Formats: sequence, C-alpha cells, structure tokens
Amino acid sequence: MKLVLLSGGSGKRLWPLSNDSRSKQFLKVLRNADGGMESMVQRVWTQLRSADLVRDAYIATGKGQVDTLQSQLGADVPLIVEPARRDTFPAIALAATYLYSIKGVSLNEVVTILPVDPYVDDRFFTHMRQLAGLIQSAGAEIALMGVRPTCPSDKYGYIVPQRETAADGQPYSIVSHFMEKPREDIAKQLLKQQALWNCGVFAFKLDYLINLLIGKGLPIQYEEMLKRYDTLPAISFDYEVLEKAGSIVVLPYDGEWKDLGTWNTLTEEIPVNIIGNGTVSADSLNTHVINELDIPAAVLGLSNIIVSISPDGILVAEKNASPQVKELIKNIDQRPMYEERRWGSYRVLDYKKLPNGKEVLTKTIFIAAGKNLSYQLHHKRSEVWTVISGEGEVVLNDRLFKVTAGDVLKIDVGARHSIRASEDLEIIEVQTGSELVEEDIVRLCMSWDEIAELAIV
Repeated sequence: MKLVLLSGGSGKRLWPLSNDSRSKQFLKVLRNADGGMESMVQRVWTQLRSADLVRDAYIATGKGQVDTLQSQLGADVPLIVEPARRDTFPAIALAATYLYSIKGVSLNEVVTILPVDPYVDDRFFTHMRQLAGLIQSAGAEIALMGVRPTCPSDKYGYIVPQRETAADGQPYSIVSHFMEKPREDIAKQLLKQQALWNCGVFAFKLDYLINLLIGKGLPIQYEEMLKRYDTLPAISFDYEVLEKAGSIVVLPYDGEWKDLGTWNTLTEEIPVNIIGNGTVSADSLNTHVINELDIPAAVLGLSNIIVSISPDGILVAEKNASPQVKELIKNIDQRPMYEERRWGSYRVLDYKKLPNGKEVLTKTIFIAAGKNLSYQLHHKRSEVWTVISGEGEVVLNDRLFKVTAGDVLKIDVGARHSIRASEDLEIIEVQTGSELVEEDIVRLCMSWDEIAELAIV
C-alpha cells in the first residue's frame, strides 16, 4: 500500500498564526513525547514512522509549502509538488501519475489518500492498513474510513451506509450516499442510520485512477500532467470522482479522531494556556494566549477566549465564534509576515513605500547552524545585512569570507550572494527597491558544496 498525504490549505481559519505559506499543519502548538512542541504534520509523520508506513508515504503539496515541509520533516521527505494551486482532484491525479510513471508502482497496488493533519491515536494508522485488503475482498472501486460519531455535529461530512456486511471476517458497509455538514437536527437522524463521519481517508487501486484519467482524456505520464496541470478543473476529488463511483465501501473506526481546523477545536489539545510572552488572570477561565511577538500580552477577566498574536496580525475572539474568522478577514490582503524555510525562518519587522516610489522592507532572518541560503541574485532590490548574532561564511560575487556579530554587508542589485551559518545565525536584512517580492530571486545553485566550488578565498 502506498500513502499520499495531502498538504494544502490557505491558513485562514487559524489566522493570524497561519497564512498562505504556513497553514494549520505547520503550527508548533502540540506537545510531543519529549515534552517539546511539535506541529500536526510532525506528529502525523512520527505516527506513520511508528506504524512502519513512512517508507511508503508521499506528501502532495504546493510549491509554497516545500520549504516548510523540508524544515519540519527533513530535506529528504518525499514530495509530489503541484506546479499551481488547484484542488484535491488535480493533486491526487498528479500523485497517481507520479507513482505510475516515475516510481513504477504496480497498477494492482492500493493507494490510500489522507489529510496531512488528522489528530488521531496510533491505532488509527494500524486500522487504516485494512483498507488495502478491503479493496481486494469487497471488489469495490473505492474504500473509505469512517469514524463513528461521538455527537450529532454539524462540523463534519457524513457517510451514510446502505447495509453492513463482512469480508474475511472484516465488517464493512456498502455506502449509500454522502451528506455534507448537515444541520444538527439532521445529524441526529443520520446517527440513527449508523452514519459515520467522513475523515477524508480513502483508498483505490492505482489502475482505477489511471483508467479514469484515460477515460477523461488526461495524461497518465507525470511530465505531461505537469505541463497540462493549469488546464485541469479546480474541483475536489469528492465531486469529480467519489460521488460518481459505482461501488464504494466504508470501514468503520471507533477510535479517537479530531479535525483541529479552528481555534476552538485546536485549543482543546494545546497543553498550556500561554505560549510565548503573555499573562492571564486567574479568573480568565479556558482562555489561551499564543504570542509570537516579543511584546507582552495580558488578559484580565475574560473567559473562553483565544488571543493569537503573530507578525501577520492580532486576533481576539470568543472561542465558539472563532470559526467565523475566515469570513471576517477575507478582505485582508497582505504578504505573509512570517515564513519557515528549509534553512530557518524570517519575520518581517517593517515595510514602507517612500514618496519616490521606492519600497523599504526590514526583516529578521534566522539561519540554523549548518544551513545556507541558495546562491542567488535580485533584479529589483539591493540589500544590507547586519549580523546580530552567530558566525557564518558569505560568498559575494564569488568571493568567500567569514562574518560574525556586528558585521555589515551591502549587496547591490544583481550581486551574487549566499551565506552559510557555522552556528545559529541571526541577521537584520533591509531591502530597498522598486518591487519587493519573494519572487525576485534568481537561484544559481543550492548546496553549499556547489557554492564553495565557485568561490575565491
């Protein structure tokens, strides 16, 4: 069985900690086994490793999340990268062509799709293994996992069974239909019909999807699918495939499962009430403060609220109202002010547009020991670097030299430059130019070994 984890999301429901490049799965707010903090994707990847599934797992994601995934899971994490943001059907179609034409996976192999961020116990993944056998024994086109509901929730989609049966001693149900986020009174009726929560986990034989792509006139070779990706419909796999499939079965699961997609559900699993610089009065019950800035935040006499502070903004919300934040901020249009990269992270400190049309952007950049920026140049901006702490090596226009705290470097428009941290390195970077966008980067090479070969000491 091969696994494809879908990593996407716009980060709006957990604003302001999440943004277009740092979706909810990357927020380090959960407690790991060592007592430190970890993200949802780190938690799931650890669980897959414990279940001996990680060697057969791939993550399908967009270009904007590659650096963060590599930073949190390691540079060798197997990624299938979408050339543009679409929806789950194009993403799964691309993954299928990658497995088929690049990895040479057998058409008879079962492929299981799952979200990258379910909050589940370890038994969930052991149970998920049974989908491969169920596809074979039930002779179904698609097999799903469905979670037995603990309450009639209006937050989730439902899988409505037709009848229960069994194959090789494994109970499962034929699927009648689906119901997307019904009202609570309808959800109560669905529970009487033994309906299950749709947790977004489903499996199929690879040949099922490859033949489906052929039938739609879509390419089954990965390189050709990349070229035509922009022309694929931006539609979910549920609408394009699942609801049109001829035979679907569902495997019930009785264990823990949560979708931590909103502040009210996420804070139920955050082990402390304060993360970062904050104070909460004793009479502020069930209140959480998560503060990524250096300034202090204080909450006095307010219960059941979330205070979330990041470079992207400040949210103060009553927890039950917090799911509405996506609608509230829909007209806020700004670049991400914090991003995690394969080499570390950066945070925007200030941005100004001067009367002459020039832009000035100030960042603090953290580069982890042993990591380096690519050897790059910019067409529209110059930069000034001030080293705040740590030591490193710089290559500037093919000349190599060391830098330490207090050093200042000027990087002109078009200058080739890179830096490697000998120890953890912090830099203040001031950009000045006609257009200050992350896309104004021409990368010449990535690895430090390649960069050092070009350098003159």
